[in-house]
Amino acid sequence: MPPEAEAEILAELRRLRARVPQLTGALAASADGLVLAQDSAATEAETVAALTAAALGVAQRLSDSTGQGGFRELLVRGEHGYVATYASGEAAVLTLTAEPRVNVGRLHLEARRSSLRIAELIDHTLGRRGNGVPPLPPLPPAPPA
Repeated sequence: MPPEAEAEILAELRRLRARVPQLTGALAASADGLVLAQDSAATEAETVAALTAAALGVAQRLSDSTGQGGFRELLVRGEHGYVATYASGEAAVLTLTAEPRVNVGRLHLEARRSSLRIAELIDHTLGRRGNGVPPLPPLPPAPPA
């Protein structure tokens, strides 16, 4: 990712955190778990990106297996807050951490907007033109048990 593209993605993450003050972290990562940009005090961005990639694989299979279509988003609620992951085009994801008092509807609204913007930035960087946010590519079928 060119430095100027990373800077634009980081600027979008910062705008998102300004719109949703209860966010404690924002991370854009490739679908395979590489950090593209982060806006967080946490120093564990690589770990979060890798875990996001693993969760993404499970979420994609679950969505597909239940006939719900391509992956769009995943929300985890823990004792101390939320972790939310959103598809951001074909090859990236947006992962956010939030305080327990966050308005989840507002979180979804703003994160969906930012994930679209990040997808546009990545597509522009890669020289692609998109018409919306397609789902991430499906995983190959699981081997027979």
